[in-house]
Amino acid sequence: MTIAARSILFVPGDRAERFEKARASGADMVVIDLEDAVLPDRKVAARDTIHDALAALTEPRFFVRVNSLDTEWHADDVRALAALPGVAGLMLPKAERASDFIAMHEVASGKPLHALVETVAAILNLADLVTAPGLARLSFGTVDFQADAGIDGDGAEIDHVRTQIVLHSRSASLAAPVDGVSTNLTDDAALARDTDHARRFGFGGKLCVHPRQVGIVNMAFLPSEADVAWAGRVLAAIDGAFGAVAVDGKLIDKPVIDRARRLLETHAAHTEHDAGTAVSVPVH
Repeated sequence: MTIAARSILFVPGDRAERFEKARASGADMVVIDLEDAVLPDRKVAARDTIHDALAALTEPRFFVRVNSLDTEWHADDVRALAALPGVAGLMLPKAERASDFIAMHEVASGKPLHALVETVAAILNLADLVTAPGLARLSFGTVDFQADAGIDGDGAEIDHVRTQIVLHSRSASLAAPVDGVSTNLTDDAALARDTDHARRFGFGGKLCVHPRQVGIVNMAFLPSEADVAWAGRVLAAIDGAFGAVAVDGKLIDKPVIDRARRLLETHAAHTEHDAGTAVSVPVH
């Protein structure tokens, strides 16, 4: 079974010595960042650094977050990096419409593309955005969205936006979307709560800005022991059964059975992946 990345860790594009260290953190996906993590006067040098590091690879290992479409660096970022063997895909910040991805899709030659949704315009255009060519997944840039929308808070204040992102992703058969960063790097309990909150809203991953966040995020997206035990009881109850079946006093129907099977499959796949076996975690 292939599984979507839970932890998506950013690493600055001008710090080549950190690229492989980020992969060693246990993150399901590493995004080398040319946007927020790199100062304007370092953009070109950082692009060259990424090119040299990823051109030497023989397999796709990293996503790259290129600069946004409205910058002087965007076209050169895509042209220089998209086809490199070490590039697994591209992430576009400030994505707002499907047409933003046309040129990227042509250059990327089938590699998956991610849209970082972080403006009011993007949310209002979601129905169009999710039809973008090559698009595999949406990520919610909560910090930038709050600033653009004038909203103070990343919990209940923007949960209605989270729901829209999840529903539009589902309607377009995209991977479950990725929630935004938790900016407090020292409060592990808060990070676990934030990640569980995102999971319950239908998100499948979370953006990380420090390696210490990776393990907590990965664990939070694993089904709990109680959920795994419940799913096991459901499948045991229907084995060879005829007619109505109840588990824990509740009637079991097909949607419940399907959920139990998905939960056990997800648990098994993530457990094997975290143990270092050959389960594939796709880059979407």
